Amino acid sequence: MLTVSVKWQKQVFSNVEIDTSQPPYVFKCQLYDLTGVPPERQKITVKGGLLKDDADWSTVGVKQGQKLMMMGTADEIVKAPEKGPVFVEDLPEEEQVVALGHGAGLLNLGNTCYMNSTVQCLHSVPELKSALLNYSTSGRSNELDQTSHMLTVATRDLFSELDKSVKPVVPMQFWMVLRKKYPQFGQLHNGVFMQQDAEECWTQLLYTLSQSLRSPGSSENPDTVKALFGIELVSRIHCQESGEESSESESVYSLKCHISQEVNHLHEGLKHGLKSELEKASPALGRSAIYLKESRISGLPR
Repeated sequence: MLTVSVKWQKQVFSNVEIDTSQPPYVFKCQLYDLTGVPPERQKITVKGGLLKDDADWSTVGVKQGQKLMMMGTADEIVKAPEKGPVFVEDLPEEEQVVALGHGAGLLNLGNTCYMNSTVQCLHSVPELKSALLNYSTSGRSNELDQTSHMLTVATRDLFSELDKSVKPVVPMQFWMVLRKKYPQFGQLHNGVFMQQDAEECWTQLLYTLSQSLRSPGSSENPDTVKALFGIELVSRIHCQESGEESSESESVYSLKCHISQEVNHLHEGLKHGLKSELEKASPALGRSAIYLKESRISGLPR
């Protein structure tokens, strides 16, 4: 072990130890800690020239107490940031919502959680929002009734408000138009609006949007809602009593999941939901009969 001094610019570092059992690169790393000059920039003069990283100390000729000269430019000192770090939990509530990417919520107007959950779910579909943005307030087609047009406009405006707001949104206008279009959602019990089924709200709202967002002039995906949410079913309808059998195709916006003691997994409940019994007139029997309807999925939303 040797002890030397090192002069760099106007500074002199005394009592710098050299472990001669280690290569000179280790010594340069020590000097980096003292001066901030990276090893690859250090030029240390010794007997015979510049000190190399892998030189043999026994041939370099450095002696105890020797003064070594070093040249090289130190790394730029990192400046402290003008503003310290700001943690999300320290931000105001409105800014936390933006930082975390969470959209605004909907206020419950009294048993309207079924409606709010439906709207929030549909609001998360970018393609549906784009289609609604392109919907004209005054561009109602002749085939579309006024209340369907009003509900579509109210949906578009509510989506837009949800995108812009960081505070809970009051969906009053949407709720009023929804009840006007579908009066069942305005049922009262003891002067209080009754709780309703979210699936029914989902189905009715999607049906309305499918009618209003159609593009008759487009041969490709004329029905935006059907392309985004439609589930294509092919059904076999069979009457065991008469042997009659027929088939039909339909598009639905949800699948039924029947839960019973035999159902342990979701896919089992969905399979049960694709089977049903219905009663209708049998031409062969001349009376009503029970038919078994078995459906299969032939197409999924994109």
